This record gives sequence, C-alpha cells and structure tokens, in this order.
Amino acid sequence: MGKFNLLGSKSGASAKAKVKAKSAADAVGDKLEGALPGAEQLHGPSPNPATNLIIADVALRGSATLARRAVERGLLGSKYAPRKAKAILKGRTLGETLLHTAIARIAVTSVPGAILVGGGLIAKTLYDRSKAGQARLEGEAKLHAQAKDGEE
Repeated sequence: MGKFNLLGSKSGASAKAKVKAKSAADAVGDKLEGALPGAEQLHGPSPNPATNLIIADVALRGSATLARRAVERGLLGSKYAPRKAKAILKGRTLGETLLHTAIARIAVTSVPGAILVGGGLIAKTLYDRSKAGQARLEGEAKLHAQAKDGEE
C-alpha cells in the first residue's frame, strides 16, 4: 500500500490532483486574459500615466468648483437678484476663500475634524438664531459690502 498524506489520500494521487488543478487554473487564466483588456490598453488620452492623473485631477477640481459656485448662487439667488448674488460671490476676499477652503479640508480629512467643524457650525447657527435680528442685520451689511466690492 502507498503512503497517505495528511488529507488521507495517497501521495501519488495528491500530486496528480495538484497538477490537474494547476493546469485548470492556467487554462481559466488564459481565457480571462483574452476576455479582459490588458493594463497596456487601459489608458487615458495620454500614454503617460502621470499626465492622465493631472488631467483627471484638473477635470475633477474644475467640475467641483463649478458645482460649488452653482450651489452658492442658488442659495443666494433665493433671496437676492442674480446680479447681486454674483457680485456677492465675486466680492469675497482671498483670505475668506482660503479660510473656507481650510475649514472644508479639516472637515473632510478626519473624523475628529468633521466633528470639530460640524460642532462649530452648529454652535454658530444656534448663536445666530438666539440673536436672529442682530445677526440678520450684520449678515445683510456684510453681503452688501461684498456686493459693492464685487461690482467695482
């Protein structure tokens, strides 16, 4: 009688089964390679992957900027005339833009950052609601000044 391996089959049968399994796997792999395009066929407009990454980054950031501006105009457009809303957005300072970008980056980068920024926004909203009349007047004055700066 032949020797048995740990699985209880004869060692010669086990070797044959391994060879058959490997050849079956190779056959399936060959069929998949023919069915799926290779990595060399999956590229963007440029054959250079770094250039394709830059193109994708510019396209995504550009579309995100356009979407953000549309949402901002929509939020302001419900209360202001389209020309004034556009002037308000144009009148923002570089410091305000950088501050908003930094706050958004902190909120998106980590969970503690999101909690911190979200909590701060909730606190500011509750504070503004408690001082509704005064906050409305201050906000109107600030947006009016921004609109003047944007028209100039």
